[in-house]
Amino acid sequence: MSTGKLWGIGLGPGDPELVTVKAARLIAEADVVAFHSAKHGRSISRAIAEPYLRAGQIEEHLVYPVTVETTDHPGGYQGAIDEFYEQAAARLATHLAAGRTVALLAAGDPLFYSSYMHMHRRLADRFDAEIVPGITSVSAASAALGTPLVEGEQVLTVLPGTMPVEELTERLRETDAAAIMKLGRTFPGVRRALADSGRLNDAYYVERASSTRQRVLAAADVDEADVPYFSITLVPGPTPTTPIPARGAAGSAATPTHSAPAVGDSAPHAASGAESVELPGEVVVVGLGPGDADWTTPQVTAALAEATDLVGYTTYIDRVPERAGQRRHASDNKVESERAAMALDLAKRGARVAVVSSGDPGVFAMAAAVLEVSAEPQFKDVPVRVLPGLTAANAVASRVGAPLGHDYAMISLSDRLKPWDVVAQRLSAVAAADMAIAIYNPASSQRRWQVGAMREVLLEHRPPHTPVVLGRDVGGPTESVRVITLGELDPDEVDMRTLLIIGSSTTTTFDTPEGTRVFTSRRYGSVASR
Repeated sequence: MSTGKLWGIGLGPGDPELVTVKAARLIAEADVVAFHSAKHGRSISRAIAEPYLRAGQIEEHLVYPVTVETTDHPGGYQGAIDEFYEQAAARLATHLAAGRTVALLAAGDPLFYSSYMHMHRRLADRFDAEIVPGITSVSAASAALGTPLVEGEQVLTVLPGTMPVEELTERLRETDAAAIMKLGRTFPGVRRALADSGRLNDAYYVERASSTRQRVLAAADVDEADVPYFSITLVPGPTPTTPIPARGAAGSAATPTHSAPAVGDSAPHAASGAESVELPGEVVVVGLGPGDADWTTPQVTAALAEATDLVGYTTYIDRVPERAGQRRHASDNKVESERAAMALDLAKRGARVAVVSSGDPGVFAMAAAVLEVSAEPQFKDVPVRVLPGLTAANAVASRVGAPLGHDYAMISLSDRLKPWDVVAQRLSAVAAADMAIAIYNPASSQRRWQVGAMREVLLEHRPPHTPVVLGRDVGGPTESVRVITLGELDPDEVDMRTLLIIGSSTTTTFDTPEGTRVFTSRRYGSVASR
């Protein structure tokens, strides 16, 4: 019987659509599909390859005995790993000797910091073995940035984060551009090396590049306690003095509209003297509405479809359907200025960027942050548009009637960007003016006392029977809307997904078969009697 063949299959960085045509075909044809995982059993490689698996295939799940924890193996960590590789190779050799074709999966490229190479060394001298290259995480992370990593004669150095900090610092000082792999617990040392080498302000952090959980942050803003192994730090090379020629210059192919220059794009200068200039992109700040997809306007939907890049808080980015070829730059909710600068920088380089907000982008959202950063001289030529969205206040109000039918104010209880004294002063002023109030950002898991403090301020000006509307996750799968009184308001029933509407002296409630209805009269005081 002839022996089988070992295929080392590169799967790319995470997006199943980045698996090559050849890799997809060989995975489907293989008799045996082998993949690695830690003890938890969740294999990233198998998850990427799952669309290409077929029924009836044998699966060999190769579980590492140790990853970062300690081990009581007599040979220590290295001894445990070497023994594992020998045992795993023996399992695959059994299939190969029986004439079965084995596809051993590898995230990224099989010979780029991959476990495949350990199997290749142990099996290639006895069995036919061939490697199918894959897109590396370095390429995927660079694409996520939308920024050239190296140009012209610049040198790129790939470094493992496990290197001693002093050596890593020296290497960063010597190179034009760098990609630092193997982060996770090594990130504090990596950040120190970036700072010591003077490269921290130019460094970016990309987590789970190309996947639906992708995050892109400035390296200086990363929480060291929350860095997974599947992340990478990039330090792009210095910006060249000569701009990247616009696509579509003489000698190039057709001119795409508002597309970001790709790494290595360098259309030749036109012999006829046509200008070589950077193609300006655009930033469009959009509001998705509060939760229901039907509340997203057609104008916003069109802008999202036209965008080459999406930038926004992870929760809001996840609400936008994925589109092939569109880059998604998700981050946490505390880096508004950095997020705005990234969007503007992408657009400056030719990208058509949609900055995604929930509700309306001009109401406690990203429009102000983008416009503030866009006022900097470096972004003076980048066009910025703002497309409105349905506000959370209006959505909650609609569920009970018209509690915002007369003058009203919007106030955020968050004291992250303004001191609580200012919040309390504004609450008191609006309450004294007898206006209805829509309360945004009332509480979070770490910020619990503000709702109680707000109630005490309001009770100085409003009676306890003042109507209060509690709307939680309105437009979402767990929507709930209740009408209570200010005196009954329990801070423990309020979280970050709740919006409150506090009524005025003219706010009225009445019961109907469909539930309590609320309205704030447009007639006021003596005017109502005219």
